Amino acid sequence: MRGMETLGSREVYANNWMSVREDDVRRADGSDGIYGVIDKPDYALVIPLDGNRIHLVEQYRYPLGLRRWEFPQGTAPDRAHMAADELAVRELREETGLSADSMVEIGLLDVAPGLTSQRGRVFLATRLSEGEHARELEEQDMRTAWFTRSDFEKLVSEGEITDAQSIAAYAQLLMHERRA
Repeated sequence: MRGMETLGSREVYANNWMSVREDDVRRADGSDGIYGVIDKPDYALVIPLDGNRIHLVEQYRYPLGLRRWEFPQGTAPDRAHMAADELAVRELREETGLSADSMVEIGLLDVAPGLTSQRGRVFLATRLSEGEHARELEEQDMRTAWFTRSDFEKLVSEGEITDAQSIAAYAQLLMHERRA
């Protein structure tokens, strides 16, 4: 059952990474209103796993004014749409220099469904080999490091890793391993 009907839509802002639209809506009770939506292309998040170690990237997140550790993740440039598995391979190589002989999709995440249409596919990358990264301009200050899984969990519990997508993806990894 749909809760709202879209009566009209207009783009109110756009740049190379996102657009914002304002929709005129009719709610389930018949009343009219507006809804603001941030549209971004779907992203891929990759969990690089080597035995008991996971590979993370750290970068400055401008909206927070903080550097954050997270799994490699991103969208195609210029709001382009790209197949999720191709995007996962691209993001892993671009941000870490790693390539994977095995890349398996293990989950789907909705970033903030009350705010944005963006969704993400989670991939598990194993049998890794190292190479050169090819970071975008905005990623030039990015650092990468290997963490044990227990160190990752400790950093999450201490509030040092706060990226919701990375934490949710790790939970999907745990469930994927239980099913296997």
